[in-house]
Amino acid sequence: MRALIRDDLRHLHPYGAPQLDVPVQLNTNENPYAPSEALRQAIADAVAGVAGTLNRYPDRDAVDLRKDLADYLGHGLTARQVWAANGSNEIIQQLLQAFGGPGRIALGFEPSYSMHPLIAQVTATGWIAGSRDADYGMSTAAGQVRQHKPAVTFITSPNNPTGTSVPLALVEEVYDAAPGLVVVDEAYAEFVRAGTPSALTLLPGRPRLVVSRTMSKAFAAAGTRLGYLAADPAVIDALLTVRLPYHLSTVTQAVARAAIAHRAEPLATVAALRRDRDDLVAWLRGRGLTAADSDANFILFGVFDDRDAVWQGVLDRGVLIRNTGPEGWLRVSVGTPAENDAFKQALTEVCTL
Repeated sequence: MRALIRDDLRHLHPYGAPQLDVPVQLNTNENPYAPSEALRQAIADAVAGVAGTLNRYPDRDAVDLRKDLADYLGHGLTARQVWAANGSNEIIQQLLQAFGGPGRIALGFEPSYSMHPLIAQVTATGWIAGSRDADYGMSTAAGQVRQHKPAVTFITSPNNPTGTSVPLALVEEVYDAAPGLVVVDEAYAEFVRAGTPSALTLLPGRPRLVVSRTMSKAFAAAGTRLGYLAADPAVIDALLTVRLPYHLSTVTQAVARAAIAHRAEPLATVAALRRDRDDLVAWLRGRGLTAADSDANFILFGVFDDRDAVWQGVLDRGVLIRNTGPEGWLRVSVGTPAENDAFKQALTEVCTL
């Protein structure tokens, strides 16, 4: 069967962070706070409210959900400027299906989100791994765009795995240099430090700019699988040609709308996670380690001569973090105070062996 797979896909392996049964899981940047009883009831009521219609197809354009998302984003956006899909990964896939494909290339600046090049490959879009500065900045990004002339350019802000945000002036510079679509992936936007603006402010007058978001992180809704974007209506019209019919189920739409309506609760956890993130950065630096300034709900830290051994040692103590990013670095998601304490204890024991 392997011989029947497309030649360019045979060497690929399924994407996914390790899913291991350990007490503390801090490797996939989830919001660690489960929905409250009140929110669970609101979601259950929303699903019950549509259960009698499940013999019918869902609203294929998810109009009411898109209105809710536009209201949440603000910036004067309307439903015509917002699109939703099954997680931000499907958003990326649809963008590359519509604007990438055979004979076209996409460009991203690595290290960054590893699904960008993977989805590019499975959509038969060429991939250019752009470079970053020594401190993982992007001062040469516009020049690389001019050189390669990509159909789609990805900017991840805050970036995964470094956690750093990209200045809006740089986004503008890349946009002016790009011949095609510029996608700013803002999956962790709600976690940014005070005074860090969103690329949503750049949308007016820039029809080739796309800003993608997700409900998986700040909304504590990773299990809902709801990603969305804001862009010029012409971009969304193009996505309508590649989306699968009825791609968002009635249940998904109902759950997402309930979460948005009760967003005050999950968004309140964002403030706590920001504080705990900054405290954890300070703690890591106090241990003599290097920890990157983070605008996300995770921290990239190191540098270790043998990061595999450190990762395994922490795992052996019941804490799962992520072995990813530049050589010598590890990434930890910010958890509950108890989970953060477990991580600190495990790392302390491993680093003092």
